[in-house]
Amino acid sequence: MDYLSKLEVELKIRGMSNNTIDNYVRNTKLFLDHVNKHPSKINEDDIKAYQAYLMYEKKINAKTINLILSSLKFFFGEILGNDITARIKRPKFEKKIPVTLSKNEIKKLLESIKNIKHRILLELLVSSGLRVSEAVSLRVEDIDFDEKTIHVKSGKGNKDRKTIISSSILKLINEYLDSRKRDSEYLFEKKVGHIGVKLPQLVIKEAAKKAKIRKKVSCHTLRHSFATHLLNEGVDIRLIQVLLGHSDISTTQIYTQVSTEQIKKIKNPFEKI
Repeated sequence: MDYLSKLEVELKIRGMSNNTIDNYVRNTKLFLDHVNKHPSKINEDDIKAYQAYLMYEKKINAKTINLILSSLKFFFGEILGNDITARIKRPKFEKKIPVTLSKNEIKKLLESIKNIKHRILLELLVSSGLRVSEAVSLRVEDIDFDEKTIHVKSGKGNKDRKTIISSSILKLINEYLDSRKRDSEYLFEKKVGHIGVKLPQLVIKEAAKKAKIRKKVSCHTLRHSFATHLLNEGVDIRLIQVLLGHSDISTTQIYTQVSTEQIKKIKNPFEKI
């Protein structure tokens, strides 16, 4: 068994998500191809040189480089038993305030979509806060139509959670299930298994264009909007953390920076001077 196969097997044993497995194996392969040395001969300087190459020649952003370093740390530490990345300083990246959509913008975005399957896909992202990978792989049995909840199984970090779903989208889902010709365990089925993440990415770009939304909109924008509007409605940030599946509250706290409704409620102490 070669080193990359060993890496893939170990990641599966650890219960990593398919996305993490794909990223770690791909990042490690690209590094090994670039260095062109036997893994046992690679040292810390080789990784530093690769990091510099990515930053200054390939112009790769800090967040992606940190993911690559995490991949190499796992490979050298867990597969080769020699973590040569331990002393390498990781680049810091700015936590930018996420782009969000107003309720009116969300309404226009959804109304621009005529295909019921595509509309359900985007409504799930914005009304349940699902990651795009979670939405495309959603099973019908994981939707509780009575409780109005979704059981997200093996989300990021291989953790299960529950989130909410609106009555309006449940109605659409029922209509879609009654009309579709192919029976499948997945909500967004194809001949074999479920659709991939490229479809919703294409759908949202086209919808934003039709709705004339000038912001840079992506699937994750809808998840950001879900969290921000919950915060605007006064939902406790710890509950939002649970709905989003964040392991660290600091990740959720970024939304406090974009909640304009919360900001407007703050009484200025110098108002009456």
